[in-house]
Amino acid sequence: MAPSPIRILGLDPGLRRTGWGVIEAAGTRLAFIACGTVMPPEEGGLAERLACLHTDLMKVLRAYTPDEAAVEETFVNVNPASTLKLGQARGVVMLTPALAGVPVSEYAALLVKKTVVGAGRAEKGQIRMMMKILLPQADFTTDDAADALAVAVTHAQHRGMAAMKAQMAAKVSAKLTSRVAAR
Repeated sequence: MAPSPIRILGLDPGLRRTGWGVIEAAGTRLAFIACGTVMPPEEGGLAERLACLHTDLMKVLRAYTPDEAAVEETFVNVNPASTLKLGQARGVVMLTPALAGVPVSEYAALLVKKTVVGAGRAEKGQIRMMMKILLPQADFTTDDAADALAVAVTHAQHRGMAAMKAQMAAKVSAKLTSRVAAR
């Protein structure tokens, strides 16, 4: 009996451009569903841009109803102000599916590259090429959308481990809570 497909939303967070990609995974089979890039207007203030990011991602969630979401972890930039803004955008990107009841996992960029290309220091062009090989129907037009699809593929490959980590964290949290309550 073939495993039932799971729909995964991959997200590559950014304040200027947030890539998103939806795939279905059934065992080792992957199928492209959709992808795109959310681009909040540059002329708005930070709060307005974050609100636009949330609104547009909610539209994606409603349109494609993913079962799970995966977000690429961000790196620390040389410019602290840029890093803080990226962190705020990433917070919105993680919060939006969580508010919709979709479980969210996180993956380091090095793991994403290693999973889809085989090398943690892969270039953008290598990621695009592998997404075309793994998901031949994919019609991405930006690196952000290709990266988001790569995050979704990574989640499809590692989701069992992510689920185990989440279960372990929940057990540890429950034990700590019961110990604190017992005091």
